[in-house]
Amino acid sequence: MVGLFDRFKKVFEDEEEGEMVEEEAPKTSLEPEPESEVESYSEPEPEPEQTPEVATEPQPEPQTESFEPQSSSASSIGIDVLMDKRVKLEEAIDYVGVMIKNLKDKRTKLEKEIEDESVDIKNLKEKLVKVREYIDEENKGIDDLTRKRSQVEGEADEVGNVINDLKNKLSGIDNVVDTEGKKVQSFKQSRPE
Repeated sequence: MVGLFDRFKKVFEDEEEGEMVEEEAPKTSLEPEPESEVESYSEPEPEPEQTPEVATEPQPEPQTESFEPQSSSASSIGIDVLMDKRVKLEEAIDYVGVMIKNLKDKRTKLEKEIEDESVDIKNLKEKLVKVREYIDEENKGIDDLTRKRSQVEGEADEVGNVINDLKNKLSGIDNVVDTEGKKVQSFKQSRPE
């Protein structure tokens, strides 16, 4: 594009001095560019599949304004081509603006989704902390029950030992009583009547 503007630079400088000097370039270079070259500057239409998640705003209508040549000198130096290119550049800028807005909308939506996920994860984390605390309490309770069961089991063993000891003592007393009873009976029998 710089070459395009350089081509007209000399003509504009000469007009400012008050002289109308034609360029020495071939006449075809001053005529408007063919339609195929002008189309090369246009932006491609956006595909609807590129932004399926974000509702795209309708693209602004192309701002094609019909410019009538103001004078024969304006059309001969290619101002209308420059105006057409400016209009196409404005359309491209509008298109880029719509793309930027769509990207901002997508980013905002993603930020909201990430924030929602973050809140959900924090809630789950809090629930897991509560579950962990509950499990710890249950483990302590089980440890306490195990300790108490061991204590009761030890006391039961003690009681069993005491019972066995008393049983043995009672058996000993019973033996003594039996022995003494037999002695008494044998004494009675050995005594003459």
